[in-house]
Amino acid sequence: MATRSAMSWTDDGDEPNDDPGGEAAPTRSGDSSRRLIEAAIEAFADRGFHATTTRDIATRVGLSPAALYVHFPSKQALLAEISVVGHEAALDLVERSAATQTGSVDRLRAVIRDFTAWHAERYRVARVVHHEIAALADTDQSRVLDVRRKIEGVVEAQLSAGNASGEMDVPDTRAVARALLSLSVDVARWYDPRGSRTAAQIGDLYADLATRMVSARPPAPPEGERT
Repeated sequence: MATRSAMSWTDDGDEPNDDPGGEAAPTRSGDSSRRLIEAAIEAFADRGFHATTTRDIATRVGLSPAALYVHFPSKQALLAEISVVGHEAALDLVERSAATQTGSVDRLRAVIRDFTAWHAERYRVARVVHHEIAALADTDQSRVLDVRRKIEGVVEAQLSAGNASGEMDVPDTRAVARALLSLSVDVARWYDPRGSRTAAQIGDLYADLATRMVSARPPAPPEGERT
C-alpha cells in the first residue's frame, strides 16, 4: 500500500471533499503551506506550470512572493509535492478499491470506477499531476513514473487474473491496462461539475465500459451443474 506523506488529497485523509472543483488540496503542517498548495493547484491548472509565477501563487492567498520561499524552496518544489502526493493518493485508492472485491471482474470494475470518479472529483489536481510531468526535476519525475507503473500493475493484475479464470479475454494485458487508465485520466480534461453526470455516475459508466472492453463473462459453472 502506498505510504501517505505528511499531506493528503482530502481533508481527513480518507473521505472525499464535498467540493469537486479542486479545493481538496494536500494538507501540510501550517495553514500558509496548505493555502499555497491550494493556490498552486489552481494556478497550474488554469495557466500551466511554466506560465505561472511565484507571484501568481502567493498573491492568490494574500502573501508576498518572498513568503512562498519560507515554505517551499521553489515553484518546482511545489509542483513536485503536488505531483508525487497526487500519484501516491491515486495508487492508495486503486489498491484499496481492488481489496474490497474478490472476483477479478469485480475488482477491475471497482478500480476503474473509483479511479475515474477520483479524476472527476479532483479534476484540477489531476490536470496538474498528469499534464505537468515534463516540468518535474528528473528525480521527482522518476518517483512519479514509478508510482504510475504500480497503478498500472494493479489493473494489469486484475486482467491477468481474469484471463486465468476464463472471465476475460485480454491478449495484451499491459496495453489494455494502459488504455483503461488513459480513459479514466482523460476525464479530468473535460469534466465540469455543472454537467449532467456526477463523478460517481461517470465512474460507474467507465466501469461498465471497462467490463465490455475486456470481454468479461461469468465463469463457467462447475462440471456437475452444466447442462
